[in-house]
Amino acid sequence: MTNLVQTRSRIGISGSYGGMNIGDEAILQGILAELQTSVAAEITVFSKNPADTLARHRVERAVNPRTLTRREAASEVEKLDLLVLGGGGILYDGEAGHYLREVAIAHELNVPVAVYAISAGPLATPGSREAVRETLNGSGATVITVRDRLGYRLLEDVGVTREIHLTADPAFLIEPEPAVGALLAEGVHLDRRLVGFSVREPGPAAPDIDPEEYYGLLANAADFIVARYDADIVFVPMEKTDIQHSHQVMGHMQHAEHAELLRRRYSPGQLLYLMGLFDFAVGMRLHFLIFAAHHGTPFTALPYASKVIGLLEDLGLETPPLGSFGVGDLVARIDHTFDTRDQVRAQILSRLPDMKSRAKQTQRLLMTLLGDAMAEPTKGSRPC
Repeated sequence: MTNLVQTRSRIGISGSYGGMNIGDEAILQGILAELQTSVAAEITVFSKNPADTLARHRVERAVNPRTLTRREAASEVEKLDLLVLGGGGILYDGEAGHYLREVAIAHELNVPVAVYAISAGPLATPGSREAVRETLNGSGATVITVRDRLGYRLLEDVGVTREIHLTADPAFLIEPEPAVGALLAEGVHLDRRLVGFSVREPGPAAPDIDPEEYYGLLANAADFIVARYDADIVFVPMEKTDIQHSHQVMGHMQHAEHAELLRRRYSPGQLLYLMGLFDFAVGMRLHFLIFAAHHGTPFTALPYASKVIGLLEDLGLETPPLGSFGVGDLVARIDHTFDTRDQVRAQILSRLPDMKSRAKQTQRLLMTLLGDAMAEPTKGSRPC
């Protein structure tokens, strides 16, 4: 792979970056790890918080596309040999147009585009569907990869006619970073049975969530776990708003003295490590579940969006939609999964090698596209 590109490349990465969500930072960390072992490149990240991105990741530049005029954005894109869009669930109603602007500019400037292991949906509005269809079908060299089958089918449904490749989330490729000391400092007792919990806020990516319903739902589930399995609950916020919602769930619990909320700032690798210390997990956030899958930690998911359902399908696990069950149903699912946790662990671990292989396939497709671009005289001979 490294020999495909002989000169220093200029690569831009555009996504939901800037320290707001650990899952998104895990995606960027996975992309960067693959790039930086494959090619010498100057990397610019299009980030909502450039200072945070520069502090977290080993990249040369970061710019905020939301503050740039179209002319200014074009000035950034025209410097690139390749624009990477993604990864993550960034093509959904209300936001798709923001993320697709740089792609449209890249097509106009004949800069190749790699759509990197994205999810799609919900895409219900005609404007969002048209924006996705017209931009991804636009002229210019483009490779499109998605991280789940539901995203694949949705892009087909909205009319994307380019070839779509099914790969996997780059977070499957990051490595754990030991963080036992931090966990102990949070008040978590490692000699207890530990069950991780993940909640999230309502919003454009999860429009059907009723917070009051899942506060009660998760609080009852947490109380059941404490009482039945003599376990402690550890709430794992994947972004700042999760702290508030975790507090709300704890406020609905009868056994809140057996619950801890992680309050420190953790890197994706540290949270990945901590997930390996849990005996079980219950969660809504996609990357919380991906981190559990890394270790084969058995989990029960509350799928709020297609990207979570897509992960469950890939792992061969049950995929009930949110809202189809009450407290009794959720407790029954948790109890069944816990009782069969050895089989669930074996099932997850049996699918993990394929998920990692698919995640690496994205990079192989990207490198082929970049190699072709750098072979052009106007690109490959450009001075660093």
